[in-house]
Amino acid sequence: MPLIDVDDSVLVVIDVQRGFVEKVDAETADAVVDRIRWLCELAAALHVPAVVTEESPDHNGPTAPAVVAALPTGLHRYPKTTFGLGESPEILAAVEATRRRTAVLCGLETDVCVAQSAIGLHDRGWRVAVAADATASPGAAHEQGLTRLRDAGIELVGVKAVGYDWLRSVERAELVLEHVVTEGPRGIVL
Repeated sequence: MPLIDVDDSVLVVIDVQRGFVEKVDAETADAVVDRIRWLCELAAALHVPAVVTEESPDHNGPTAPAVVAALPTGLHRYPKTTFGLGESPEILAAVEATRRRTAVLCGLETDVCVAQSAIGLHDRGWRVAVAADATASPGAAHEQGLTRLRDAGIELVGVKAVGYDWLRSVERAELVLEHVVTEGPRGIVL
């Protein structure tokens, strides 16, 4: 697979809400939310558009505050009533409106909303990369979701790989990582 092109990417942040985050152990939850926060900060610094979904926010709560703080001010968060975002016309339209063709996905839950969103976009002709270490599901469901994604032809990458694919050069990495995005993702050495 070719490197992930920053100028062709849209970051899709799926359901990083209390109702899902609290289903996984606290250590995993903290790490995943922090990695998503870092991806959001990096995307903003590199002008990668982001689309954020919230499944049934009245029941599951809003997007995690750390993630919201990393997003551009006022970025719309789309309520989602389907597991796959491709089945929500407003969300699919927002992703398509970016005019990008590579969707980088992160969020919860790996085996349901992330999987169905990734597969749905892939079936519509998108290049889809899932940041596997920025996704989670409780118990064995996370690994089952990753296996399903891989079997469906979805690229599984790490947060660090996405970041360095987007950055491409030492000079750009030093500039962005030292002066714009100053705190790296939890548990990952940059």
